[in-house]
Amino acid sequence: MEQEYVVQIEDVDEGGSSPLGVISAIWNELSGGIGPWGTLRPLFALALSLVPFLFLGQHFNRQHSKGMDWFLIQFPLILSIVLWPLLYVWSIADAWWVSSGIVASSETSSRLESVTQ
Repeated sequence: MEQEYVVQIEDVDEGGSSPLGVISAIWNELSGGIGPWGTLRPLFALALSLVPFLFLGQHFNRQHSKGMDWFLIQFPLILSIVLWPLLYVWSIADAWWVSSGIVASSETSSRLESVTQ
């Protein structure tokens, strides 16, 4: 059984480009195509996680149980001068990694949706 495939090549209009289109293309190249919020989300999570004792970066990433657990576990660790700073630095790194993962997974899913349409 033979199947025929038809290939159509559409002409691309090589007319002038608008300044807004140029700025949009430059922004997409600089931000990796994830837009302004996708670019700034990990930085915002990092800034929130710098507030000591509250673990706001985890709450911003909608990991409320992790934020509450770390909030409660810090009280015994405050007595230890070594362990609490480790938890604090780890929470900052975790907020950054999780937020970057959220941006990456949402960008991947949106690209897959655009491909399937």
